[in-house]
Amino acid sequence: MDSEAMTTKLEADVLVIGGGPAGAWAAWSAAKHNARVVLVDKGYLGSSGATAPGGTNLLYLPPDPELREQAVQQRYRESGYLAEPAWIHRVLDQVYESLVLVESWGYPFRRDEDGVPLRDHLQGPEYMKLMRRQVARAGVKILDQSPALELLVDEHGVGGARGVSRLNGGEWEVRAHAVVIATGGCAFLSKGLGCNVLTGDGLLMAAELGAELSGMEFTRQYAPSAAFGTNTRGRLLNWATYTAEDGTVLQGGGPRAGDFLPRMLSQGPVYAVLNHADTEEKRQILRKSHAIFFLPLDRAGIDPFTERFPLTLRYEGTVRGTGGIRLVSDDCGTTVSGLYAAGDAATRERVTGAKSGGGAFNASWAISSGTWSGAGAAKYALAQSRSVSERRLRPAGRYGLEAGAHTAEEIDSAALVHGVQQEVFPLDINYFRSEPVLQASLERLHGLWESGLTGTVRPGVQGRVRTREAAAMLATARWMYTAALERKESRVLHALAEYPDTDPAQQHRLIVSGLERIRIRKEAQPYRQEVVVP
Repeated sequence: MDSEAMTTKLEADVLVIGGGPAGAWAAWSAAKHNARVVLVDKGYLGSSGATAPGGTNLLYLPPDPELREQAVQQRYRESGYLAEPAWIHRVLDQVYESLVLVESWGYPFRRDEDGVPLRDHLQGPEYMKLMRRQVARAGVKILDQSPALELLVDEHGVGGARGVSRLNGGEWEVRAHAVVIATGGCAFLSKGLGCNVLTGDGLLMAAELGAELSGMEFTRQYAPSAAFGTNTRGRLLNWATYTAEDGTVLQGGGPRAGDFLPRMLSQGPVYAVLNHADTEEKRQILRKSHAIFFLPLDRAGIDPFTERFPLTLRYEGTVRGTGGIRLVSDDCGTTVSGLYAAGDAATRERVTGAKSGGGAFNASWAISSGTWSGAGAAKYALAQSRSVSERRLRPAGRYGLEAGAHTAEEIDSAALVHGVQQEVFPLDINYFRSEPVLQASLERLHGLWESGLTGTVRPGVQGRVRTREAAAMLATARWMYTAALERKESRVLHALAEYPDTDPAQQHRLIVSGLERIRIRKEAQPYRQEVVVP
């Protein structure tokens, strides 16, 4: 069968790339605004991504002005004064409205003793199964197991995307006046639960069109898990006692106590036992509330309440960091016409600032940014005066795609991935950051970029996808460290050993762009509240 016969070609008003909660909300929102929508996902809409296998808290506050203002101001302070209170208010408003809708769709929220629904938590499997059903009911065409490889573009802006299908080994092309990037962040294949499809693909695709990124220095985010597991839901470790290899009890805090675990793990193995849950009632409550935490332990035959188990830290990168594609409008538009971003693929600085968006903020941001970007993309697409079939579109991908000369060696994507991981996983490089160490790491990453992406691409769907993922991870790491070296201070998620204090003069964002040569500039903070010291 020739390549033309194996290519599925579709047209739409809006193309959504990504099938997590942000992508699902974007597709649903665009369809409800009368757009023809196609959604493509690297995995299966409803089960892939960081949300689907677990549960998530939400920013659900009743519309009480005083209560909300207190919450907003607290988050503004915690953000290192880089968030924008107006955007936090927008998220609170949107989440309240959207969760009422989710309940009307049939989600079984818990209720208090008075029968009032407690809409502050969603179980991932039930939530995403429900979202898939609603997206399909809205008339969205869903392409599962269909990784996007590159965007389409012309002089007017973005015009769709191309990719491959794992289901039939063929290719697909969707032409659309507007595209929403909802591909998630980049966790660098660190084996965090649900995160191994999150390799920064959307960031690379957007950057190839000239889109800017922001907040990439706020990515010093690791999460604890059992050393033999992938589950990074570490909240239950607050019930733990920590010990060294020889059984010595380690004092100084827990997984949420600053540098405790990174410092201890940099000195040797660390073990945990949940012995502070010292009654059967407490243990059953913990098992019921966080059942997924116990799966790898049960499979290993370990009783975590009485037996200790080894810990590790898995790097979460931009997934529970903050950085991503820069947004320039209230509907999550980017610097490229027709291109929108949502969820972890977008910067979350406007609602989280320099603080991790993990948990309730990321989940609430996915709902809100998905809803806004879908509506914005639909409005933009439907305002175009000509058919998308009339546009002279060309593929925009440049890295990890071209076959190169027939005599060139094959790109070793596994070696590239390993090379990137050697620079971003180690605590002594990426967590305990210092200028000379980061600079040396960045130079090695630049070298990989110059030498590692030339050659032929291994044929077949998996070979093509993995090479593109390697290019995306490499680009993301370079943006991260470029921004980290530029911010010569320590502010919440970012720290440099040479600059341990927060510098009020650096209350601004850092914008990065470019691929061969990375450019960086400062962006004035649009909202600046003077900090009054009592």
